[in-house]
Amino acid sequence: MSYKNGNYCAFYVAEPFHESALGAHATKDFVYYNLLRTWKGSDSSFPFNDSHSKTYSVRDGSNWELTLRPRLQQRLRTSKNVILFLSERTVSSRALREEIDYGINSLGLPIIIIYPDYAIKESLLQNGFLKNEIKNLWDKLPILRDSMNKVPTLHVPMNKDLIIKALQDNGFMVNTKIEVDVYFYL
Repeated sequence: MSYKNGNYCAFYVAEPFHESALGAHATKDFVYYNLLRTWKGSDSSFPFNDSHSKTYSVRDGSNWELTLRPRLQQRLRTSKNVILFLSERTVSSRALREEIDYGINSLGLPIIIIYPDYAIKESLLQNGFLKNEIKNLWDKLPILRDSMNKVPTLHVPMNKDLIIKALQDNGFMVNTKIEVDVYFYL
């Protein structure tokens, strides 16, 4: 069994991929993933361990069944959780469905959902509960919505301090995960 110490980032990238120099880099959610990488690059104590950097890169035009899907699964198998960027721009793409389905339903990885359009924890809440507009975003990824009853999920805004707290939270790591439920910081 491999050591599960990575954070697997899942985010929407338009399909089919464009054969341009930018590729995935041109999509908004990829920018948020790169922000985590930048925070880690400028501060080695930032608790992000990028699962994507553990295997060699693939080209956007690579074969789904022979290259892309196996690489996603390999990266997920060495991960302790999934970080999902979920926004109004998110679309249920083949890759995103595979990442969430395999991560939750095959590996039981806890999910940390980051909402890039929200900056403070209170912006996710109404009367001490997640707002309906947050819950409505789950419908953008039916595989997430329908599988959330299998792993703990933590919901955080795009806030560096709260992301650090989430990444350090043992309850959202596969080997020490807490009881299945929907969690957020008050």
